[in-house]
Amino acid sequence: MVEMKPNMRLGHPEHARWLDDHVDGLLRFGAGSAISTGFGNLDSHGQVAPSRPDGYSDLYVTCRMTHSFSLGALLGRPGCAALADHGIASLQGAFADKVHGGWFSSVNVDGPVDRTKQAYAHAFVLLAASSAAVAGRPGAAELLQSAMVVHLDKFWREDEGMAVEGWDETWSHSEPYRGVNANMHTVEAYLAVADATGDPSWRARALRVLERVCGYAAHEHWRIPEHFSEQWEPLPRYNEDDKAHPFRPFGATAGHSFEWARLALHARAAEVAAGTAPGRVSWLWDAAQSLFDRAVADSWAVDGAEGFVYTVDFDGAPVIRARMHWVVTEAIGAAAALWRATSEQSYADWYARWWDHAATSFIDGTGSWVHELDSQNRPSSTVWEGKPDIYHALQATLIPRLPQAPTLASALRQGLIDPRA
Repeated sequence: MVEMKPNMRLGHPEHARWLDDHVDGLLRFGAGSAISTGFGNLDSHGQVAPSRPDGYSDLYVTCRMTHSFSLGALLGRPGCAALADHGIASLQGAFADKVHGGWFSSVNVDGPVDRTKQAYAHAFVLLAASSAAVAGRPGAAELLQSAMVVHLDKFWREDEGMAVEGWDETWSHSEPYRGVNANMHTVEAYLAVADATGDPSWRARALRVLERVCGYAAHEHWRIPEHFSEQWEPLPRYNEDDKAHPFRPFGATAGHSFEWARLALHARAAEVAAGTAPGRVSWLWDAAQSLFDRAVADSWAVDGAEGFVYTVDFDGAPVIRARMHWVVTEAIGAAAALWRATSEQSYADWYARWWDHAATSFIDGTGSWVHELDSQNRPSSTVWEGKPDIYHALQATLIPRLPQAPTLASALRQGLIDPRA
C-alpha cells in the first residue's frame, strides 16, 4: 500500500487538529440549512436548495441536522445549541402528527407534504432526540420518550427481531416491503437510546437485528441483501429498473457493509462494557471484519480509478459506478473502528488512504463534501443534488477519536474524545 501523508494518520496530533478544523467547517456549512419548518436540503454552496417549495423539509434531514448540532453543542461549538433546539422545536411542531401520532415524512410552510410514516426517518427521530437529550437540550427528553413509544408500538416486531418499513398516515396499512437500510439506522438509534436512557433492552433489540442481517450476509459471501418481502424473503431483483435509487438501490451497497461493520463493533463494545464475556459476542467482531473485507474487494478502485463504486451485483460486478461521499465516510469510520478493535496496521493504512482520497476528491472550499462523483471522480448529480446534510461527514470526524462504546453523544458528554487521534 502506498505510504500516506502523516497528517492523515490515526494518533497523529496534526491529524487531530485537521479533524477539529473540519468539524468547524462542516458545522458552519450546515448552519445555513435552518428554515422555519426545520432544516432544508442544502445546495453545493450551502444555501437551501431553491428548487424545493417554500419551507420544504424532509424529516430525516431535519433529524440528522438536529443530531449533528447536538454533537456540536456537546463539543462546545458556539451556535450549535440554538440550532439543536430549533430542530427539537420543529420535531415537536411542524413534523408532529398531533392526530395519529408519529412524524410526517416531509413538510413545508403549508403543512405535511408526505404524510407517510417511515421507519428510516423515525429511526433518525430517535437518534436526534437521544443526542439532544444527552446534550441537555430543552424538550429533548420528552421528545425521546414519545419517539420510543412510537417505535416500539408501530415499527418494532418482537417476533421477527426487525423493524417494518412504513405506514400510511393513520397507521392503518403497513408497506409490504421490508428493507435492511431502515433496520441499519434502527440499530444505530437503538444503541444510542440504550446509552441515553440506561435501558439495556434497546441494545438487546439492536443485537437481534445485527444477528439476522449478518446471517443474511454470510449466506451471500458477505454481500448484504438489501430488499425483502413481507415474510423476509430476499428480493435480489428489486429495483432492477431503478438501479441508482438513493435509498433502495439494486444489488449490494458497499457503504452499508462498512456501516454495518462499524455498528457491529459498537454493539460488541457495549456488550463487553456491560459485562458480557467477549467470547459470547466474538461473532460481531468476525462479522465486522468479513463485511469490511468484502466491501473493499468489491468496490474500492475496481474500475481503474480510485473511489468506491456505489453498488455491485451478487457476483461482485459493479452496477452503479458513481462515487458517493457517504460511502467514503463510512469506510473511514469502519477502518477506524476495526483499528481500535484489532490494532492491525492494515486498517490504519486504509483509514489514511481514504481520508487522503476524501481530501483530494470530495472536500471542497466550502467546508463540506461534494456528495457525488462520477466514475472518473468528477462532480456529478445522478443520484444526489447538492449537499443535503452534514451527518455522515461529521460522524467521520468523531468516530476515530471516540471509543466504540458508548455511542457518540454519550461519549462526548463523558469527555472521552481523544485529542491525539
